[in-house]
Amino acid sequence: MTKLYTFFLLCLPFFYSCKSASKAYEQGDYENAIERSIRKLQKDPGDREAKELLQSSYKFAVERHEEQIRILSNSSSDRKWEQMFNEYNSLQRLYNMIRQYPSSSAAVHARDYSSYIETYRDKAADAHYEKGLKWLDDGTKIGFREAYHEFRSALYFKPDDIDIQKQVQLSYESALVRVVVLPIDAINGNYYYNNSSFQMRNFQDQLIRNLNLRSNDNFVKFYSTLDTRSGAFRPDEVLEMRLGRINIGQPIDQQQSRQVSKEVVSKEIVYRKDSIVKEYTKVYATINVINRILVSNGDLFVTARDENGKIFWSDTFIGEHRWNTEFATYTGDERALSDNDKALINRKPNTPPAPEAIVENIFRQIEDNLSLRLKNYYLRYQ
Repeated sequence: MTKLYTFFLLCLPFFYSCKSASKAYEQGDYENAIERSIRKLQKDPGDREAKELLQSSYKFAVERHEEQIRILSNSSSDRKWEQMFNEYNSLQRLYNMIRQYPSSSAAVHARDYSSYIETYRDKAADAHYEKGLKWLDDGTKIGFREAYHEFRSALYFKPDDIDIQKQVQLSYESALVRVVVLPIDAINGNYYYNNSSFQMRNFQDQLIRNLNLRSNDNFVKFYSTLDTRSGAFRPDEVLEMRLGRINIGQPIDQQQSRQVSKEVVSKEIVYRKDSIVKEYTKVYATINVINRILVSNGDLFVTARDENGKIFWSDTFIGEHRWNTEFATYTGDERALSDNDKALINRKPNTPPAPEAIVENIFRQIEDNLSLRLKNYYLRYQ
């Protein structure tokens, strides 16, 4: 009985693959049926059912792809060559799959479509290349972007073609929107601008760096004014930044008082060793909890202009820094205090951060908000 059960378990994968291949065939999934039939023939080259299933599946798969190719050949679609290439590629994949093993290769005489693949690879590449050239003639940023996409598609079919590689680079450079970020200006001689020029330069450099990282493959690149000195390019857009107020707040104390009490032993009367009477009294204390708060903020006005000075958009970006520390004092009887009360009272108030650290935090918030706004705005250059 045990041997019969073991034999049944060993045969299960075979029966399952047989059933799965037949089911795939019945559902019209001929490629899947071919794969499963090949696996069955690997295990048993003499499996007649698997051989017949492989032959029928291959026949119908070829007929389906060739029928689609005939339809595409009469199509006026500008993607017909690419689609025909994909059909021949699928046929060649079936050929390679069958020819990979002697058992399946002996069962089916598969056709080699490699010459068709080369032919239609070239046709697909040429079609994309010609469309790219037409878009170049448009002479606009949109046209250059479309040309870039077409040349990239052509390069997929001919990755080693030097001329296509050059056109990809040329169209990208032409499609690129170059945005110059001007140095930050200050309204009314802002104190922190005048006394923290390093922070201003660092803010601008970090902003440009982050914007270029976040733009990824978008057709936009950000530059500083230093990048324009060579005269190698003319900016398409300019970002003007004006620093408004930088307000370093003063500490403000918010105080809350609460009264605590506790019953404590005030007197013990000893009558004898095992007889002690305790007298209790209630003691009180007032705890004054001080929450010292410091709020600082600043804003940056940003305006985007085109090469002719026309304003695209403008916005204000605000950064805020909040700091607080909590400590306590008390009046009254110390015996009324709990352990937690004593811990709070013994806590020393923290020292407020230096103005430079506060300004840096404000700038970081402004930069994050501005970077997100610009990223969303320049998504249109995809």
